[in-house]
Amino acid sequence: MKAKHMSTLSTNFALLIELFTNPRILSLFALLVIAAVSDCRSYRIPNWLTLSGVIFGLAYNALLPSTSGHGLTWAALGMLLCFAISLPLYLLHAMGAGDVKLMAMVGAFLGASDALPAAASIYIAGGAAALLYAMWHGTLGRLLHTVRMLVQISVMSTFSGIKPDIQLGANESIGKLPYALSIGIGTLVFVVGRKLGYW
Repeated sequence: MKAKHMSTLSTNFALLIELFTNPRILSLFALLVIAAVSDCRSYRIPNWLTLSGVIFGLAYNALLPSTSGHGLTWAALGMLLCFAISLPLYLLHAMGAGDVKLMAMVGAFLGASDALPAAASIYIAGGAAALLYAMWHGTLGRLLHTVRMLVQISVMSTFSGIKPDIQLGANESIGKLPYALSIGIGTLVFVVGRKLGYW
């Protein structure tokens, strides 16, 4: 039993070494770290970073696809999926434009097959961060009220076909969170989980 456990640990360690020596993954996380630092300092993600990241992700997957069928189209579809998933949150003013572009960059690197589960991991990380932030600052009730309001408006706008136009005021906001940090953490959890076979 002990030998089997050691073998599993050894295999997992080898997989992680393989993952974090992959130039595509290293480049993605370098860009995510820069974005997170910038967002934590100034609540801004530079356009040059997201644009160059999208171009690099698309070009890398086009020139050096990880497997057969994972080329430019696969990367572009991943980019569009992550962008489309994030756009409603931007329209509801629950996510910034820089965050949406950063999500698109993640999609360009990870491709179509990983875009949706990566986005799910990112939103779970973002939700957990918002919950912890609200609990720490005593604004949990306000957070739950805001989430309920956003869901109601989203559902109503979906059925009515009217674009939502709301602004979260001081009474509804729980504070400003650097969402690039959640995007980085969620992407890390997804990529590691995928490599180890959990996704």
